[in-house]
Amino acid sequence: MPRRILIGVVTSDKAAKTRRVEIERLVRHPRYSKVIRKKTVCHVHDEANESSVGDKVEIEESRPLSKLKRWRLIRVVEKNREIDVASLRADQQAAAAAT
Repeated sequence: MPRRILIGVVTSDKAAKTRRVEIERLVRHPRYSKVIRKKTVCHVHDEANESSVGDKVEIEESRPLSKLKRWRLIRVVEKNREIDVASLRADQQAAAAAT
Protein backbone atom coordinates (compact mmCIF):
# COMPACT_ATOMS: atom_id res chain seq x y z
CA MET A 1 0.00 0.00 0.00
CA PRO A 2 1.48 3.39 -0.94
CA ARG A 3 2.34 5.87 1.76
CA ARG A 4 0.34 9.08 1.95
CA ILE A 5 2.11 12.33 1.08
CA LEU A 6 0.66 15.63 2.35
CA ILE A 7 1.66 19.30 2.35
CA GLY A 8 1.25 21.47 5.44
CA VAL A 9 2.66 24.40 7.41
CA VAL A 10 5.07 24.08 10.35
CA THR A 11 3.53 25.64 13.48
CA SER A 12 6.11 24.60 16.10
CA ASP A 13 9.81 23.74 16.03
CA LYS A 14 10.57 23.79 19.75
CA ALA A 15 11.45 20.09 20.11
CA ALA A 16 14.67 18.67 18.66
CA LYS A 17 14.13 16.77 15.40
CA THR A 18 10.34 17.13 15.72
CA ARG A 19 8.01 19.56 13.95
CA ARG A 20 4.29 20.18 14.46
CA VAL A 21 2.65 20.51 11.05
CA GLU A 22 -0.93 21.67 10.43
CA ILE A 23 -2.76 20.54 7.32
CA GLU A 24 -5.81 22.68 6.56
CA ARG A 25 -8.84 21.50 4.61
CA LEU A 26 -12.33 22.75 3.75
CA VAL A 27 -15.37 20.65 4.73
CA ARG A 28 -19.03 21.30 4.01
CA HIS A 29 -21.30 21.08 7.06
CA PRO A 30 -23.76 18.20 6.57
CA ARG A 31 -26.87 20.07 7.70
CA TYR A 32 -26.19 23.77 7.09
CA SER A 33 -24.00 23.43 3.97
CA LYS A 34 -21.60 26.10 5.23
CA VAL A 35 -17.97 25.54 4.28
CA ILE A 36 -15.86 25.13 7.42
CA ARG A 37 -12.07 25.21 7.80
CA LYS A 38 -10.70 22.20 9.65
CA LYS A 39 -7.10 21.31 10.43
CA THR A 40 -5.21 18.13 11.08
CA VAL A 41 -2.14 18.27 13.32
CA CYS A 42 0.74 15.89 12.56
CA HIS A 43 3.98 15.47 14.48
CA VAL A 44 6.80 15.06 11.96
CA HIS A 45 10.34 13.70 12.28
CA ASP A 46 12.87 16.21 10.88
CA GLU A 47 16.27 14.53 11.16
CA ALA A 48 18.37 17.51 10.02
CA ASN A 49 16.27 20.27 11.70
CA GLU A 50 15.99 21.95 8.29
CA SER A 51 12.48 23.40 8.68
CA SER A 52 11.29 26.25 10.89
CA VAL A 53 8.01 27.91 11.86
CA GLY A 54 5.97 29.10 8.88
CA ASP A 55 7.65 26.85 6.29
CA LYS A 56 5.49 24.87 3.90
CA VAL A 57 6.66 21.24 3.99
CA GLU A 58 5.93 17.94 2.30
CA ILE A 59 5.53 15.00 4.70
CA GLU A 60 5.22 11.25 4.25
CA GLU A 61 3.44 8.69 6.39
CA SER A 62 5.79 6.28 8.18
CA ARG A 63 5.92 3.67 10.90
CA PRO A 64 5.45 4.94 14.48
CA LEU A 65 8.64 6.73 15.55
CA SER A 66 7.45 7.76 19.02
CA LYS A 67 4.20 8.22 20.94
CA LEU A 68 2.95 10.96 18.58
CA LYS A 69 5.28 10.92 15.53
CA ARG A 70 3.93 8.99 12.55
CA TRP A 71 5.24 11.19 9.73
CA ARG A 72 8.65 12.02 8.18
CA LEU A 73 9.74 15.22 6.50
CA ILE A 74 10.46 14.76 2.79
CA ARG A 75 11.37 18.30 1.80
CA VAL A 76 10.76 21.98 2.50
CA VAL A 77 8.52 23.21 -0.31
CA GLU A 78 8.67 26.92 0.56
CA LYS A 79 10.61 28.80 3.25
CA ASN A 80 8.85 31.38 5.43
CA ARG A 81 9.44 34.90 4.09
CA GLU A 82 7.91 36.76 7.02
CA ILE A 83 10.26 39.29 8.58
CA ASP A 84 10.41 39.76 12.34
CA VAL A 85 9.99 43.54 12.59
CA ALA A 86 10.80 43.75 16.30
CA SER A 87 14.20 42.07 15.95
CA LEU A 88 14.97 44.15 12.84
CA ARG A 89 14.32 47.40 14.76
CA ALA A 90 16.39 46.18 17.73
CA ASP A 91 19.33 45.43 15.39
CA GLN A 92 19.04 48.89 13.81
CA GLN A 93 18.97 50.58 17.22
CA ALA A 94 21.98 48.56 18.38
CA ALA A 95 23.89 49.52 15.23
CA ALA A 96 22.96 53.20 15.69
CA ALA A 97 24.05 53.13 19.34
CA ALA A 98 27.40 51.53 18.42
CA THR A 99 28.29 54.34 15.99
